[in-house]
Amino acid sequence: MTLSGEYTLKPRSWNFSHAITRKPSEAIVDGLRAVDTGAPDLTQFQRDHDAYVQALRSTGAHVIELESLDAFPDSVFVEDAALCFREGAILMRPGAPSRLGEAAAMRPALEQVYGDVRAIEGPGFIEGGDILVTESEVLVGSSARTDTVGIDELREQVQDWGYTVRHVQTPPDVLHFKTDCSLLDETTILATRRLDASGCFEGYNVIHTADGEEACANAIRFNELVVMPSGFPKTAAKLAASGYRVKEIGNTEAAKLDGGMSCLSLRFSPQ
Repeated sequence: MTLSGEYTLKPRSWNFSHAITRKPSEAIVDGLRAVDTGAPDLTQFQRDHDAYVQALRSTGAHVIELESLDAFPDSVFVEDAALCFREGAILMRPGAPSRLGEAAAMRPALEQVYGDVRAIEGPGFIEGGDILVTESEVLVGSSARTDTVGIDELREQVQDWGYTVRHVQTPPDVLHFKTDCSLLDETTILATRRLDASGCFEGYNVIHTADGEEACANAIRFNELVVMPSGFPKTAAKLAASGYRVKEIGNTEAAKLDGGMSCLSLRFSPQ
């Protein structure tokens, strides 16, 4: 509360009351991957997923755990299927044909918490992994999974909610825009040097991942925590030294399917 007695709103870009996750299914071994480094171990994946859910719940958030979907091996990565704001949710249109049904499967859960659930109808494609929502804008990186037509439709969908969409470029050979970046607070972004060099973060403070630790750029700021994959000590130390409360979670199995911390949840505070 301010000195004048008025309540101030917490930053909407990283303060969340809810999250949605989905349990990994036995079909996860058939999940998509840019480079085949071996099939993920379901038991370890589930163990890491449980730790991830517990980390979110430790902040006081309500976490909705959806049951696994054997028909969609990649459906544990719920972020690609939808985009959530305070005003409502938008079902995405994934660029991988095998994932197109994931958005429709997410609708019932979103309709339980939102009165306004919209959808990208196409013909364009867009995935949540290419979308970084900051306090002032929505950055969307075009990639093999997200095209200009999809970005333009998203811009139309959020216009009446007052959001500004800015089209940026995902680096070559990088699956998703957020593979190389994540939000730390209203004005600060964690990013790889290669992505920051594009100039897309002008006006923001940028903390670079440590050399050789670029794979940890995909983290999430979830209430008081920065949840990041374990195994990247230099970057974790850098974030801690900058005043962030870091929570490290195992990600070896999700990484085999190009997955990271943001991929595993939808994070929101419905009005």
